[in-house]
Formats: sequence, structure tokens, C-alpha cells
Amino acid sequence: QVQLVESGGGLVQPGGSLRLSCAASGNIFVISTMGWYRQAPGNQRELVAEFPRRGRINYKDSVKGRFTISRDNAGNTVSLQMNDLKPEDTAVYTCNLNQRRSPWDPLDNYWGQGTQVTVPS
Repeated sequence: QVQLVESGGGLVQPGGSLRLSCAASGNIFVISTMGWYRQAPGNQRELVAEFPRRGRINYKDSVKGRFTISRDNAGNTVSLQMNDLKPEDTAVYTCNLNQRRSPWDPLDNYWGQGTQVTVPS
């Protein structure tokens, strides 16, 4: 089992900033990716940013230039720096970890509990 503990959500005015953090613990093996998703009320969950162990970082188009995802050197913590926040960014943000025990094993997905980000109109 893997536990993901998120922090950093809150309410900010348009143009403000927040930094989300996610720390992974438990049975960590070979992490494929860590990332952030979000879901607004009545909407589908969508990928915001993902940071693979190897490869390019991926961002949702609407957050490019405003959000920056990062991982620590150990690779078990992922952060999302969110600048110039807009009302459209209001959502529950959830940390995701995707790992496998070996190249012959299937990927396992883990999710955090979610943290609320609110940007009033």
C-alpha cells in the first residue's frame, strides 16, 4: 500500500498563488509517474500536470506558464506551484502516483484524498 498526503489547498483571490505538496510513503517501488489531477463540481476529473520518473513533464494547456510541477531528489514528493490563479482553477486537486514492482508487473495507481482550491469570481 502507498499513502499520499496532500497539503497546500485554500482560498485565494484571482491572480494569487498557492503551492500544493504531496508526500508518498509506504510500499514504494519503481514510480512511473506522479502528478496532479483536479475535478470541479459537475465536471470530469482532468490531468493538470504529471512528472514522470523519466521523460517529459506534461501540463494541461490552460495551466501552461502559470503552474509548475516539481519532484524532490528522492522522487517521493511532488509539488505544484500555482501562480496567477483564475476562477476556472477552482477544483479539488488530487495527487496521483503510478508505480510498478517490476517491468513485468502491471501498474498500480494510488490517489490522495484531495485538497480544495477555491478562486472566487
